[in-house]
Amino acid sequence: MKTADKGIAGEKVTGKELKGKYYACIIASGSMWGCIGIFIRHLGGYGFSSLALTALRAMGAALILTIYMLAKHREKLRIKLRNSWCFAGTGILSLTFFNICYFTTIRRTSLAVASVLLYTAPMFVMLLSLFLFHETMTWRKGAALLMAFAGCVLVTGIGRGDMSLSLSAVLTGLGAGLGYGLYSIFGIYGLRRYDSMTVTVYTFLFATIGTAWFVDYGLLVEVVAAHPLVAVELLAFGFFTNVLPYLLYTKGLSGMEAGKASITASVEPVVASLVGIFCFGESVRISVIAGVLMVLGALVVLNVKSEKVEI
Repeated sequence: MKTADKGIAGEKVTGKELKGKYYACIIASGSMWGCIGIFIRHLGGYGFSSLALTALRAMGAALILTIYMLAKHREKLRIKLRNSWCFAGTGILSLTFFNICYFTTIRRTSLAVASVLLYTAPMFVMLLSLFLFHETMTWRKGAALLMAFAGCVLVTGIGRGDMSLSLSAVLTGLGAGLGYGLYSIFGIYGLRRYDSMTVTVYTFLFATIGTAWFVDYGLLVEVVAAHPLVAVELLAFGFFTNVLPYLLYTKGLSGMEAGKASITASVEPVVASLVGIFCFGESVRISVIAGVLMVLGALVVLNVKSEKVEI
């Protein structure tokens, strides 16, 4: 039976339209995350490490969203202390943990391998969701999961050169995938108790606590004093790659299964590759085109109407 809801203007919105909006939120968030490289390349030129930029990104996002919430939605900042574990999960066990693991993996192996291991996240989300949320595993989800992962492998170009892969790199890479996926898991628990904006702002506040020690504050003061516009760029970095995408992802997560949301967010490496091609003049490879088509195909498979065959 089709359900209907009221839109902002009071018009009826069908269940199908609502579903489309949730998917659009996830795709938009993944696309914004895919643009992180634009900021990383420029800000990295000032001497900031990748982990320091992760921390500054979280701090900027926490500052922007907290000020906004205090001005417009102060009531949404009220939480019960006993529920803070949800935000410790999204902010520390997810954002902080996965970034530490991810950048450790990059130091131990190639960026391509690290990226592919990171995108084992949907597999972890799917498995955890089966047990924690009793989500149904269908053949379409399984096919979409494999297609999305294969697409990420092709897009990142793994296997195109010499690669060193140690056991420690595999473990930290899988740790990054697990940590990345935990946002969807803890996010679901948070959304059962609070609004999506509340979940997002406390995620950033806890992430700031977890990452603050990554920053060389002497270097930060020195760079901002010499180049004042860097402060604006850091705030833009936090807004466009943290505030907006996490608000959108969390909103999308409120209306769809965690497993589907995680698979849909696999558009991120696709967008990152397109940014590399169009913004930084990186070469166009057949594998990238094939990977893009695989990820898009996964989204089509995931969204076809019938899901009657279960595993």
